[in-house]
Amino acid sequence: MTTVTTAPAGPETPTRRAAPRTRRRDRLRPWLYLMPAAAVLLPLFGYPISMLGLLSVFDYRQAQVSGGEPTTFVGFGNYAAVLGDRRFWSVLTQTAVFAAALVAATLAVGAALAVVLSRAGRVPRLLLSLAAMAAWAAPAMTGSTVWMFLFDTDLGLVNQVLGIEGFNWFYDRWVAFGVIGATVVWHSFPFVMVTLYAGIQAVPASILEAAELDGASAWQSFWRVLVPVLRPLITIVVIQSIIWDFKVFTQIYVMTDGGGIAGQNSVLNVYAYQTAFGSSEYGLGSAIGVVMTLILLAVTLLYIRALYRRGESL
Repeated sequence: MTTVTTAPAGPETPTRRAAPRTRRRDRLRPWLYLMPAAAVLLPLFGYPISMLGLLSVFDYRQAQVSGGEPTTFVGFGNYAAVLGDRRFWSVLTQTAVFAAALVAATLAVGAALAVVLSRAGRVPRLLLSLAAMAAWAAPAMTGSTVWMFLFDTDLGLVNQVLGIEGFNWFYDRWVAFGVIGATVVWHSFPFVMVTLYAGIQAVPASILEAAELDGASAWQSFWRVLVPVLRPLITIVVIQSIIWDFKVFTQIYVMTDGGGIAGQNSVLNVYAYQTAFGSSEYGLGSAIGVVMTLILLAVTLLYIRALYRRGESL
């Protein structure tokens, strides 16, 4: 019989001792990279959010601002008033529907132009890219003012081209939402277009050529080849658009003069502003702002999760 002798384990080598230290350093390295940005962003966003939360638990009105009356702690009273207000739920529903329509329209326009960009020649591609970047770079206030002038009742170019006299595009609720939505999409589609165009450029040409050889049309190639490949990017773009469109303020406030007739075009951001500064109920307006922040935080967590999953899939 042969006896197998196991040699005793030798002393721990320096490499073995250094391995846990290296792993610990690797885990800490991303946090070290984030510290400079955190040092700037945390005070910049942390202080306003903390003050918003603090005001939301007090009965804070114009009398308290001027120092005429003491501030009264109401706890969750403002939140109970907000959540028990029919107006709040109506505006929240209107905001969600409006944001959903904007996201769908922005995605459709951006995806279509991304495909056009990938198939266009050098000069048309350059001109389309410059036009899109100009729309993206335009401030929301400037773009809203220009679109208001285009749809002006008396001097608007749209009425003159259509041969309509004296038609007010901002009188009816849904027509006004349509014009405002077109303005928001005009501001937002370049981000979707550029992002999806970059994704399309990363798709191997052999895949599209194989689909064309199999007899797939342009629509079938897009829907059955490009969309599955671009799904991670599309998810990120959709969540980012939800965050942007849910908190639209400037276009609606400027183009409808504060929310339209009797507030018919109000969204949650405008409603919070009117409550806080129009009615001088700063505590109540702060509570609306906190609720809106929590909703956007939930969407942001979905956005971060989508980014994480995309990083794992690459």
